[in-house]
Amino acid sequence: MKDVEDHLNNIQSRLTASPMILEIEIVSRRELDDRGYFRARLKLINHDFLEVSEYFEIQAGVVQTKEYRHQWMDGTKQELKKRWDNATHYPDLPNFPNHIHVGSENQVVSGQLLSIIELIDVIEQELEKT
Repeated sequence: MKDVEDHLNNIQSRLTASPMILEIEIVSRRELDDRGYFRARLKLINHDFLEVSEYFEIQAGVVQTKEYRHQWMDGTKQELKKRWDNATHYPDLPNFPNHIHVGSENQVVSGQLLSIIELIDVIEQELEKT
């Protein structure tokens, strides 16, 4: 379980270290022998809301993100900015099942597998532009 615990600790460390995150509320953190789950709600430096969740497995010592859903909204939680996920409901998109909802539920584009740690890099880049 050490690898699972290490990955969960790495996620928390990355969130804590990010200058773009003001507040962190850990909703769920679960560890099993070879898999884990992490979910948190974040307040960003611009007061936007970001909810992150990731289910992962350790295979041959390597972390494999299996399911993820990351939702970025304005501070009122009324306006969707982006949601990255791999739910299997857009089979015609390239890189299925990975996709991004941009600005609304109906605006969907192809995406890439995105762990929480990778997402924080993306968010930091986006916020640095503003």
